[in-house]
Amino acid sequence: MHRLPVRVYYEDTDAEGVLYHAATIRYLDRGRTEWLRAAGHLLRHMAEAERRVFAVHSLTVRYLGMGRLDDELTVHTRLSARGRASLDFEQSLWREQECLAQAEIRVACLNVETGRPAAVPELRPDEEPDDA
Repeated sequence: MHRLPVRVYYEDTDAEGVLYHAATIRYLDRGRTEWLRAAGHLLRHMAEAERRVFAVHSLTVRYLGMGRLDDELTVHTRLSARGRASLDFEQSLWREQECLAQAEIRVACLNVETGRPAAVPELRPDEEPDDA
């Protein structure tokens, strides 16, 4: 399980200071990016040197609570399955002991030039991220 702390800023809220649903999705994106970084895969390097990128294939989010302006939250990210050209993640957004959102996300690994599926880079067991 990888953990990423985030804070709710004014730009992430609606007029009432409640965390906007699209900001939650941005937080989840950051969580996956940092999970990959912790596993030794920099997205910029993958795109430029390996000619591979990740794109969201499917996303399901269940909103369970409300985040508010200035809240300190934590994005939890866990790899739940790995395919030849895809990664499945389970993610959640927490405020202390309260889960505000749960998500299942599949990302596809694509060839930059063709947009077709490409093999996911290998992760050695010692590279899989633990608690951060």
